[in-house]
Amino acid sequence: MAEEWQFDPTSPKSAQIAAELEKRIRAGEYPPKHPIYEVRLVQEFGVARETARKATVILRERGLIFTVRGMGSFVSEPSSWAD
Repeated sequence: MAEEWQFDPTSPKSAQIAAELEKRIRAGEYPPKHPIYEVRLVQEFGVARETARKATVILRERGLIFTVRGMGSFVSEPSSWAD
């Protein structure tokens, strides 16, 4: 069984999830065009769908992911990333 994610109670869960995913993206664990599924975030982090959705909004605002209507969200090319 996977270890339960430990959240910092002083910061929104969505921001913490976004920070973890950003770390994975920048480290190359999630290469360009890798899908980011909200349902998997819900399962991995044990959060509500809305919390996972907020995390993807943060990543989209930073240019780390893009969303294709009807298909989902995917990791952007590094040239799109905000520093």
